[in-house]
Amino acid sequence: MAYEVPARVRENAATPIHDLDRYREHWSRAERDPDAFWLAVTKERIAWRKEPTQGLEGSFHTIADGPLSWFGDGELNVTESCLDRHLETQPDKVAILWEGDEPSDVRKITYRELHAEVCKAANALKELGLEKGERAIIYMGMVPEAAVAMLACARIGAIHSVVFGGFSAEALRDRVRDCEAEVVITQDWGLRGSKTIPLKNVVDEACQGEAKVKKVLVVKRTGDEVGWTEGRDVWWHDAVDSASPEHAAEIVPAEHPLFVLYTSGSTGRPKGVVHTSGGYITYTSYTHATVFDLRPDDVYACVADVGWITGHSYIVYGPLANGATTLMFESIPTYPDAGRYWDMVARHGISIFYTAPTAIRVLAAQGEEPVKKHDRSTLRVLGTVGEPINPEAWEWYYDVVGEKGCNIVDTWWQTETGGIAISPIAPATPTKPGSATYPMPGIIPSLRTPEGQVLRGPSQGLLCIDHPWPGQARTVWGDHPRFVATYFNHVPGAYFTGDGCRRDEDGYYWVTGRVDDVLNVSGHRMGTAEFESAIVSVDACAEAAIVAYPHPVKGQGVYAYVVAREGKAIDKAELQAACRKEIGAHARIDRMQIVPGLPKTRSGKVMRRILRKIAEGRGDELGDTSTLADPGVVEAIREGAVTSDD
Repeated sequence: MAYEVPARVRENAATPIHDLDRYREHWSRAERDPDAFWLAVTKERIAWRKEPTQGLEGSFHTIADGPLSWFGDGELNVTESCLDRHLETQPDKVAILWEGDEPSDVRKITYRELHAEVCKAANALKELGLEKGERAIIYMGMVPEAAVAMLACARIGAIHSVVFGGFSAEALRDRVRDCEAEVVITQDWGLRGSKTIPLKNVVDEACQGEAKVKKVLVVKRTGDEVGWTEGRDVWWHDAVDSASPEHAAEIVPAEHPLFVLYTSGSTGRPKGVVHTSGGYITYTSYTHATVFDLRPDDVYACVADVGWITGHSYIVYGPLANGATTLMFESIPTYPDAGRYWDMVARHGISIFYTAPTAIRVLAAQGEEPVKKHDRSTLRVLGTVGEPINPEAWEWYYDVVGEKGCNIVDTWWQTETGGIAISPIAPATPTKPGSATYPMPGIIPSLRTPEGQVLRGPSQGLLCIDHPWPGQARTVWGDHPRFVATYFNHVPGAYFTGDGCRRDEDGYYWVTGRVDDVLNVSGHRMGTAEFESAIVSVDACAEAAIVAYPHPVKGQGVYAYVVAREGKAIDKAELQAACRKEIGAHARIDRMQIVPGLPKTRSGKVMRRILRKIAEGRGDELGDTSTLADPGVVEAIREGAVTSDD
């Protein structure tokens, strides 16, 4: 089945989108007849063994009766879209470009080599007893074998659940138990910013007494000593290297689960969000090629981790389905110095770069010199993901990194959406700093009041999506009522994202953050992202995080955690003035704490629940902080907590 990404993308009736009029035409077509639109997309983009004739079955109104489906009569194996078809046209193109913790540690794996490695790993997993429909937990760092393990599970029809390699043993055990994993795939030690991470030791602790886990498959990364359980533990090089490089893919129905990915809620145990095969691979392929304007010679770099949905969709499945060269990055943006990203751009000729606003703010605080000393002339598209980006960080990214010559795509989406839902399209959408701009074709957003009423025109409210799309999650593993209660009970007939959003007079969407991060101060509803954007517009401020705390008069008060730029002093009056200017006279910081840093996971996500509890005076109830990049920051914040208003 011959496949050449750029030609097929450009022939597809639903792509390309190179101007705003073309975007509007595509979006309207997808709104009018979503079945016809997505059937055309999937038949053009995906290698089906049995092409589907059915589009959507079910609706948001009937979702309590059971999961909806897309392409229900189709059959496929997603690895044939990601690997096999590329063997005919581009077997020697680099599929995975890997850079390890040290800049000199680089591997280039072609599509031919990746196909062979996935087949060998699939054979090894079958030999270890993993069968179609059974679950494997993957608890690894950013090594190529993590992607190989994901694809090998998909190859045999097993369901993978990747757990970020920074979660504690307790958190890992919860996930092993919830999905009843038969196999755990890990590595001896991880490397990140010259520090070692005891992955195998954590797995040993998590699996203690877990009789369901039959085998632990271990990649040797550092060679340092680890514990070993004879009869259970198996070295990757012993099981995989000698296996056959040929494996016939297990063909499954379109709605066969591809993976379970756990996402934490504000309360209760983590939710195992389920994504299925046909709809997910269709949506990730389509959005990856469309949003980033993918071209044949692109070197594409998403510097996320496969432990999160961004790594699933835009490091592994989307780029490989599109025959792209996709970078996997093991280290951190500040090792060995703050120019690491831009050094990689220069050395590898990266043309598309996708990272988090948190990383951009951290690097912006280091000044322009670490950026400008590296050649970035190959860059064409710059993307952001994970949280709303403040205009100052956006402009630094555009002006300094891209030298005003790159398209910026500020993408909004979630674990549950499976892929990008609201975003500029690189060559087509006029951008506004800080706005996710317009919805993707097939995404029909609405803004609602807390009572569920639709808001028209320029307005601010709860962000919902009114019609299903192929890439969305189908259920919560083993608990469909929880899925319905979390996402569909609040606004019947619509998917409630949990985010607040503003729509301006041009129809652009500005995501203001989680609804539980929306402040209600004396009846004024303000997004934490608005406050944070105003604060970091002050030159002395490198980063900020805003949370609410109980206030006896206002209902909620505004607590600001502020990180100062090196050598700078914070003037609270200046911050207040910035908030008044950017938001309004009603926007005032009640309590401010200067902190050495913000509590972040190793992927760069700010752990706001920790900051909320400290602001509320519940610093002794913080729970598990093992996923933080620097747990010591928490203690410093807790000791310096402000307990009275100015």
